[in-house]
Amino acid sequence: MVFSSHVFLFWFLPVTLIVYYALPRRARHCALALFSYLFYGWANPLFVLLLLTSTAVDYFCGLALAGSGPVWLARVLGQREAAARWARPMRRGDSQDRVGARRRRCAVALSLATNLALLGFFKYFNFGIDTVNGVADWLGAPWLHLDVALRVTLPLGISFYTFQSMSYTLDVSRGHATALRSFIDFACYVSMFPQLVAGPIIRFAEVAEQLAGRTHSVMKCARGAAFISLGLAKKVLLANPCGRIADLAFDAGSIGVFDAWFGAAAYAFQIYFDFSGYSDMAIGLGLMLGFVFPKNFDSPYHAQSITEFWRRWHISLSSWLRDYLYVPLGGSRSGAARTYVNLALVMLLGGLWHGSSWTFVVWGGLHGLLLAVERALGGASPYRVLPAPLRTILTFGLVLVSWVFFRAPDIGAATLYLRSMFGLEPYDDTARLLGQVVYEPYSLLCFGCAALVTWAAPQTWDWTRHLTVVKSLFVVILLALACSILSTQAHNPFIYFIF
Repeated sequence: MVFSSHVFLFWFLPVTLIVYYALPRRARHCALALFSYLFYGWANPLFVLLLLTSTAVDYFCGLALAGSGPVWLARVLGQREAAARWARPMRRGDSQDRVGARRRRCAVALSLATNLALLGFFKYFNFGIDTVNGVADWLGAPWLHLDVALRVTLPLGISFYTFQSMSYTLDVSRGHATALRSFIDFACYVSMFPQLVAGPIIRFAEVAEQLAGRTHSVMKCARGAAFISLGLAKKVLLANPCGRIADLAFDAGSIGVFDAWFGAAAYAFQIYFDFSGYSDMAIGLGLMLGFVFPKNFDSPYHAQSITEFWRRWHISLSSWLRDYLYVPLGGSRSGAARTYVNLALVMLLGGLWHGSSWTFVVWGGLHGLLLAVERALGGASPYRVLPAPLRTILTFGLVLVSWVFFRAPDIGAATLYLRSMFGLEPYDDTARLLGQVVYEPYSLLCFGCAALVTWAAPQTWDWTRHLTVVKSLFVVILLALACSILSTQAHNPFIYFIF
């Protein structure tokens, strides 16, 4: 099920909200978890089993880290003292005082192994088989082929909820969070449908207090509705038309220089408004349920360096990679050379996290290289001597080049497209036909509106803080327009659903 569908907007969401608010507070987390499982299992109910597996493993690992366990289990085993001890509220220092180092290591290892095994098998099994067979063909050794008939279907959102669930165990092990005793509360946290399949990646510490108790108000619901409306408008009115331009450009057999840059820019707008639109809707849905999720985008195309870009783009992922991968690897504490290696490794893994293709690896490696170069140059960076607008243009240009690898189906297609962007690839007369379709008035209008919103409009996060009558009317008009266009389209998946 996707947010930009009639089933979700006019059936699932209203029913969920009615049931949620009709129930007493104690039952709301259970209902929210059940509705989230329905949302996730809409396309394939078997995927719910994977979600439950990850949830159960991390729940029990969290209890083990806290030196506790289910009270019912202790009672069944006749361990009255243990049952009485486990029934006490858990405190932050308990894991250090009551659980041995070996037990903590085993719990963390089990959590990491389970989540990474699930992610690795379902996301990279096909990629591994294809890579081995490709290398065998390159070596001229067909007998090395892995003749495996099994092909694995990628479950929606597995990259997001495994990271989220895994971070809970890591935070509890570090003493940054207190383990949850209630399995229902933890299942609600992991499976919450607003951010289940495409983020943001919500860390447990960010919502722990809200799970214990949160406020529900008309203002929260109103702001949430505004977030949802603006997010849907971004998706339907901006991302989709820009996506059609990008598809035409990247699927063209021959393309001119200007057309290639125009297509790359269209894809940059598509992925930004598609993903930030989803994040807006997720934040809005959270607000309507009483939760306040952190901002996931901070005008990334305003960035004046690649380093700043990653502070603004997909903030929940970049901060996750920083805190759970870059810092444990040593960060910048072990000298310049090790810092560059850490940056490259983290971005390579970040690229691979996005998809099981070498294009994503190259995309991540390119960003890692740019980050390392910026850090190495420091004060000698050309960014220092350029005025702010030129720094933004240069950064956006570098991001456009990297997006080519993100969008292209393979390395060969990406290389060919980049050659066209820099005038290194000849093009024939058919390339001129592309302009008649790409530069039609509606496409140019949508592209221009996307550019205007990107660099001139306020962020949804800031704009919705104080809703006036005029703003509310504007939101209603955008919602009506988006829904009317949505009614003419059969399928509107978000880009990040495939990650």
